[in-house]
Amino acid sequence: MARSPGPRSFHLVARAGYPDFLDFPWERPLAEWDDPRIVDYTAGVSRHVVRFVAEGGHAYALKETTLPLAQREYSLLKELLDENLPVVKPVGVVSERPAAPGDDDLGAVLITKHLEYSLPYRTLFAGRGIADVRSRLIDALALLLVRLHLAGFFWGDCSLSNVLFRRDAGCLFAYLVDAETGERHARLSDGQRNHDLVIATENLAGELLDLCEASRLPSDVDPLETADELARSYESLWRELRRPEVIGPAAPDERHRIAARIRRLNELGFDVEELELVRQADGDELHMVASVLEEGHHSRRLTTLTGIKAQENQARRLLNDLAEYRACLQHEEGREVPDAIAAYRWLAEVYEPTLARVPDDLQDRLPAPELFHEILEHRWYLGEERQGDVDLAEAADDYIDAELRNRSAEYPALVLPPDAPADG
Repeated sequence: MARSPGPRSFHLVARAGYPDFLDFPWERPLAEWDDPRIVDYTAGVSRHVVRFVAEGGHAYALKETTLPLAQREYSLLKELLDENLPVVKPVGVVSERPAAPGDDDLGAVLITKHLEYSLPYRTLFAGRGIADVRSRLIDALALLLVRLHLAGFFWGDCSLSNVLFRRDAGCLFAYLVDAETGERHARLSDGQRNHDLVIATENLAGELLDLCEASRLPSDVDPLETADELARSYESLWRELRRPEVIGPAAPDERHRIAARIRRLNELGFDVEELELVRQADGDELHMVASVLEEGHHSRRLTTLTGIKAQENQARRLLNDLAEYRACLQHEEGREVPDAIAAYRWLAEVYEPTLARVPDDLQDRLPAPELFHEILEHRWYLGEERQGDVDLAEAADDYIDAELRNRSAEYPALVLPPDAPADG
């Protein structure tokens, strides 16, 4: 908590490890700020004034609202973040901002850290580089809503404007950026879930219709059909995660069936916390219900093995490459190679040397795991063209010249002014 002296007094509650924001013009409405640290960034439609600032090499979103709403959203975002759910990081709340004589009191400001390498939906539809944006966006939004519902979070205003997307090994991964209307519950009822899904569907249809009116939606994307697809994708994923498995009668392979069910959930990216197994009185059937812990199975395994932090699909792709490397290593050496040893050597001999081939001025084009994934994809396409194996270093150099140099930076160039430091 900090308070500046004199007429610029205000009250700031901020998390440790972030800038103190003391020298911003809090005595003026956000809409009137002309501070040189203000940066332009494409944002979704909001009922509040939202401005972005660059400070300490990072970008932050400032939202002007009422104090109760700012404090409530700050607390909700902290809770969700502490549970490893995909949300923006809450940084602080500014209140007690003095107004000019005769003016109404200024509202509070919620500060959140801008999500690095993220893209708003309008940019996704206007840009290139992601195949079938429509279905990938829907899948990402459905997964986000399912994860929040599993955690007992009722969103109340799920929309594309309240979400940011990150590239994830050719797919998209969605993050919640506005929790103002959210509610926490121990568990959501089916009615609450369905109501939230109806809101999401209606909001999605409206936003896509707006893009269509502005001629900014691809001709092959139907707004209403796309909105309906969200509900279908959500329900399909929810059923897969929550459905009971019935094994019987007295199946000899029931242990295999149990292991297969867990593996299927892991493939979807979810860890299993516990299993509930109920044998029927006649012994003919075994009912199994998996209690899903959280999404991020592959991300956590990759971090444990290598220290690399990646999105779920990126992690799956990197783990596959690591597994191939380990298999080749074992074949060459004629012995079993432990996971930890294989991971260390893969990092030192494959991952880090490949990324080191990317020139410094192109390092900010994509996050490192996405870069490595795209190099792997490029090698596969080169191999298809040449009908043979392609060296990874050669593929990396070809990708840099043919693809990466033609791609605009997604962070920090989109967000930070040219003279802003890009540390950390």
